[in-house]
Amino acid sequence: MKKAFLTLLGILIAFSGFSQAGLQPAATINLIRTEAITVGQLRVEVERMQRSTNRTLTQAERLQVLDVMINERLVLQAAERDRVTITDNEVNQQIQQFRSSMAQQIGRQPTDAEFAQAVTAESGLDVPAFRDQLRRQMLVQKYLMHRKRDLIESVRAPTEAEIAAEYALRRSELVRPDTIRFTMIMVPFGSDAAARQRARTLAESLVREINSDPSRFDEVASRSVAPNSGFQAGDAGYIPRNPEARQVLGQEFLDAAFALRQGQVSRLIEGVQGFQIIKVTENYASRQLELTDILQLGTRITVRDYIGQMLLSQRQQAILAQASQELVSELRTGRSFQVFENNINW
Repeated sequence: MKKAFLTLLGILIAFSGFSQAGLQPAATINLIRTEAITVGQLRVEVERMQRSTNRTLTQAERLQVLDVMINERLVLQAAERDRVTITDNEVNQQIQQFRSSMAQQIGRQPTDAEFAQAVTAESGLDVPAFRDQLRRQMLVQKYLMHRKRDLIESVRAPTEAEIAAEYALRRSELVRPDTIRFTMIMVPFGSDAAARQRARTLAESLVREINSDPSRFDEVASRSVAPNSGFQAGDAGYIPRNPEARQVLGQEFLDAAFALRQGQVSRLIEGVQGFQIIKVTENYASRQLELTDILQLGTRITVRDYIGQMLLSQRQQAILAQASQELVSELRTGRSFQVFENNINW
């Protein structure tokens, strides 16, 4: 009994020591008040970084993580000092933008559970923690603009000569592969072997009904809106003949689709998610793109637009990096923070 008690006491003492170590300061921030970054808080960030990189961080890398945390806390205290804030409404608007972007990808509004799962998969955080992180990031960005607006807004748009020079360097990369636009009829597989067989039977009956006739294809496709039709149909947009398309659609699909000319109807294709019948509505042969060409079919973005935006974005990123470095250097002067390296050796 005594031995068991002593063992339990040892465990409790060890746990207490671990907890106290987690509460020790890794650094303190002293801009408008003393605020600690604890060893426990640093460990959380280091472990999250290690999960994302799938390796153990070195001591120097842990200090780099701590440096980022110090910079953020300095900016947040400076924003508080200068009365720069982010409202709940601003955070809600940003969250709604994320949800809208997700809705576009999946074709409907995501449920709360789906959104939470996506947030965790992307950030490793639950929704409340993600919301808190988002607020901090937005506040840092807002304060940076508050302090460095003139520098940030000094970025100039690229000239036509600069766009032309960049195009000359990238011309060999700017090639549109063979591309088609098509309409698709798809019969989903279903969840088991019996459902898959029913899907095949329906798909084969549709193939016989269409009999490679484009007008019959359109008539059959129009019936997809009927309740319990068992199939889906619609414009599937543009697809290029490249490795990325093969990864999504499969080699069989690409072979069948690119064997067709405009207006032709395919045989039955066993796709990734269901049985498919397609009709090609537009064909585009591979070609070298010029500055005035549309970069991505289905949009109005030209090669000139793309290169101009790319150059502008590069300049904006460089200016933002300069502005951030200037701001951090200003805030780190004097005794605005202190690092306790001995507490980081775990």
